Amino acid sequence: MKKSGASQGQSASELISKRIAEWKWIKATKPGTPVWSHDGIICTGESYKHVVKLTFFKGASLKDPVRLFNSSLDGNARRAIDIHEGEEVDQSAFKALVRQAVALNSSGKSKPSRNATS
Repeated sequence: MKKSGASQGQSASELISKRIAEWKWIKATKPGTPVWSHDGIICTGESYKHVVKLTFFKGASLKDPVRLFNSSLDGNARRAIDIHEGEEVDQSAFKALVRQAVALNSSGKSKPSRNATS
């Protein structure tokens, strides 16, 4: 059996641990909550009656000059984007947030940078 490019060099134990790390975020009250990850969780998505919430687990460490984050602003780590019906999200700014989150996860840093407020 050939190893895929993504799993090359990783032991079975490492691959299983990564998969479990994603599964542990599934909520009993909301099974199937989407989780996007790359070297760790990037963002989760939840739908409520009046809003779709995208929560970035390390959002406080990301630069958000367009101010897409409009929810969970008081926390030390997470930031969220609440999208109400009829609203549009700035696609290029959203892509920039996702790219930053991927880069942060890939860097292995876990603490927010002090410059992330701008």
